Amino acid sequence: MTTAPASPDPTMEAIGQAVTEGRTGDIASARDKLLSLWSAIGVTGDPLHRCSLAHYLADLYEDPAQALAWDVRALDAADAVTEQRVQEHHESLHIAGFYPSLHLNLADNYRRLGSFEAATKHINAAKATVPSLPQDPYGDLIRGAIQEVAEAIAGQDRTQRASAPGSAA
Repeated sequence: MTTAPASPDPTMEAIGQAVTEGRTGDIASARDKLLSLWSAIGVTGDPLHRCSLAHYLADLYEDPAQALAWDVRALDAADAVTEQRVQEHHESLHIAGFYPSLHLNLADNYRRLGSFEAATKHINAAKATVPSLPQDPYGDLIRGAIQEVAEAIAGQDRTQRASAPGSAA
């Protein structure tokens, strides 16, 4: 999966730069940059841009309610992304591969908020989409997190997972 994107996309590049900034510790700046990009994209902008941005922005919030709002936006946008659009961005991507992580994040946020019925619905959706994950370290990471969140839901555990995105924030 080291092939280059099909064509340059300045918005995706800007999202990637902000994500990198957030992962290196400057969460406030990364969040501000992504929020600014969100304003520029708009709620009717390119669904791939909206999905990617909202998915990564959710990880920059420790508060599960704030993260949930962005994860819902990411899932809604994913439902509007076409396979062709994803392939235009990067030939190795498939929209089906987005869903395990999107549902995982929703399940985890609902779980942390104590909404175990909604969490169960999304963890089951994540499990159902696991076959679309690649057999690589990323796929292994998501499969492991799905199992971890499923166990936390079963135990009605609302604590933040140490392995959750943004948990070091």
